[in-house]
Amino acid sequence: MIFGFGNKPPKSPAKKQANKAKGLPAEAPQERRQEKLIECVPNFSVGHDSAVIHKIVDSIKSASVDVIDQSYDEDHNRLVVTFIGTPEKVLKAAYNSIETASSSIDINKQIGVHPFIGVVDVVPFIPLKGANMNDCKDIAKSLGKQVGDTLKIPVFLYGESARNDKFRHLYNIRHGGLEHLRSAISTKDFKPDFGEAKLHPTAGAVAIGARDFLIAFNVNLDTDDLQAAKDIAKKIREKDGGLPGIRALGVPLNSKGKVQVTINVTHYKKTSLNILMDRVKKECKAKNISILNSEIVGLVPKDATFPDMKESLMLDDFDDGKILETYL
Repeated sequence: MIFGFGNKPPKSPAKKQANKAKGLPAEAPQERRQEKLIECVPNFSVGHDSAVIHKIVDSIKSASVDVIDQSYDEDHNRLVVTFIGTPEKVLKAAYNSIETASSSIDINKQIGVHPFIGVVDVVPFIPLKGANMNDCKDIAKSLGKQVGDTLKIPVFLYGESARNDKFRHLYNIRHGGLEHLRSAISTKDFKPDFGEAKLHPTAGAVAIGARDFLIAFNVNLDTDDLQAAKDIAKKIREKDGGLPGIRALGVPLNSKGKVQVTINVTHYKKTSLNILMDRVKKECKAKNISILNSEIVGLVPKDATFPDMKESLMLDDFDDGKILETYL
C-alpha cells in the first residue's frame, strides 16, 4: 500500500516547527520536491552506547540525506533511524551505516530482548514521492551485493525484494535468532542472496529489502508478568488468528521492572491503530492488567492518524513531528 501524495497546502507553523526541531528546513527545497524520494529505516543492534549511536547517525548524514527520526532503547538494545533522500544518496547512506556499525559493534555481545540476526538487523526501503517499489527493489539488490562483496556480511533479501519466497516474510529469516541462523545458513534452504553461507564473525548477517509502510507500536504494561505479555501478543497477532497485518511479541523491560507488547503493524489500512489498541485494552482487561502507556517508534503516514490519537492510544508524546508527510 503506497501512500498517495498529491498537491498539499503550505505547511502549518506546527509542521515548520517540527522540521526545525529535527534540524531540517521549514520547507523542502524545490529541487527535492521534484526528485524521487526513498525512505530507509535501518535497525541496529545498539541502544546504550551513545558514541556508537552518534557514529552511525553521522555516517548516514554524510551521504547528504535527511535524518528525520532516530529512536533507541536500552532494553531492546536497538537503534532505529529514519532517513529520506534520492535513490543514490539513500543507497550510499545505508552502506555507510552498515560499514560503520559492522566495525563498531560485536554481535556476540548483543543482549537486547528484540530478535536480531546481526549488528544491522534489517534495512528496509520504502517508496515515497515519485518513486515506486521497483526503485526500492533495485536499491536493495545493489546494496546487498555491495555488502556481501565488500563487507563480507551475508545478506538475505526480504519483502518485495525476496528471491526466495520463504524470505518474503522477515519472520522466516529472523525466527530463532542468531543462534538458529548460525547453523541454518549453511543449509540449502537458508542460502543467503549475497555473501558467503556463513555468519560474519562479529557482524552476523543482515536482511535487506523493499516494503510498504510499517508502523512500530509498543504498549507498556503495568506488570512484570512476562507470560501475560506473551499471551496478549499471541491473541492479537495475525499468525495465531488475531488481527490482520499484526505481528507481536511479549518482551521484558528489565530496566523498568515491567513488560511490553511490541507490535509491528504491516497493513495499517487493514487494522488501524485505534482498532489495534482497543483489542489490546480488551485483552489486558481480561487479565486485570493496566496499561502504563504506549509509544510509536519512528514515523507514521498521515492517513494512519485520527482525532484524539494521543489520548486514545495512551501515547506520552505525539505531534506533527511523528508524521512522515511533515518532512516531504
